[in-house]
Formats: sequence, structure tokens, C-alpha cells
Amino acid sequence: MEDLSGLKRKVEQYKEILENTEAYRKVWNASFRDEIINSLETMIKEIGLDAEVEIKKDLLNLEAIVCSLGQGKSGIYQKVNDELKRPLIKAKGSLVYQQLFNGKIIVLIIYPTIENYGEPQPPKTIAIYRPEEIKEPFFVRHMEEFMKEVTKWEDYDDDDNQPAKRIGFRMDVPEAE
Repeated sequence: MEDLSGLKRKVEQYKEILENTEAYRKVWNASFRDEIINSLETMIKEIGLDAEVEIKKDLLNLEAIVCSLGQGKSGIYQKVNDELKRPLIKAKGSLVYQQLFNGKIIVLIIYPTIENYGEPQPPKTIAIYRPEEIKEPFFVRHMEEFMKEVTKWEDYDDDDNQPAKRIGFRMDVPEAE
């Protein structure tokens, strides 16, 4: 039979990955979930952010910790008739720490949305971590990135767009004035 040493290494690596998944899940359940919650709750209290931390635990080993800015009136109203108008609800955005199928943690930003207004922006992935990789300073960086993104969403305009680039093979020729 052919040399199976390469295949044997792949099988050993596969088994190691499966063991890691179990270890990551144990860490999440034993302490890491609570560390994330405590860090987020402490941070939002210290910075005076109106947010709520909740656990989504519908699926075991796929739990999520959601730091949500909540929901409220968007300031936009749907005209029902000449006398009635209904406010459109705005979900204000969330920072999410969720277990993946392999026990690692994905950190996501869920952008604000207004019901019945445009297409929701897809979530932004900040990173995927092994539980031991996330340290206290990471939570601050994640929250900073989250606040930057939701602020940019709230202050949307086209000022960030660059002027159209010139197209052509003679880019060294100055533009006519």
C-alpha cells in the first residue's frame, strides 16, 4: 500500500480540531459567556450608553450575546389616511458575540434599520476568535468600531465619495480647464 503518513497527519489534525471545538464550547459555558456579559455591561454603564445586553440561547452551542441600542420611533411616519399616521420603527443596531458551529466566537455589527425603508445593510464581521484570544482591550475596540459604524449610518451622506477617476491610457496629460 502507498505511504499513508500524509493522510495520517490530516486525520490527526482533524481529530485535534474536533477536540478544540469541544474545549471552546466548555470555556464558553464555564466562564467566557459571563466574562463577555460583564465586560459589556460594565462598559456601557461607565460610558453612559443607553444599551441592553441580552443572551440569545435558542440553540445550545450557538448562543449569542447581543449588546443592543434598542428600538424606537424613526421619526418617519406612514400615512394611513388623512387623519392617521403610523410611526416606522427603527432598530438602532447591535454588537454581537456569537458562538460558531466550531466553538469559535464571531463578533458582528448589526446596522440600524428602519422598517419598510430600503434594504438592511448586511452585518459587518469584525473578526472570528478562539475564546482565549479575546482579552479585555478587545471589547473596548469592538465597541469603538460599533459606535463608529452606527454613527456613520446615522450621519449618512455622500461626502465620503471620491470624485470620479479619469479613465484612459494617457493619464499623464493634464485635464483641460
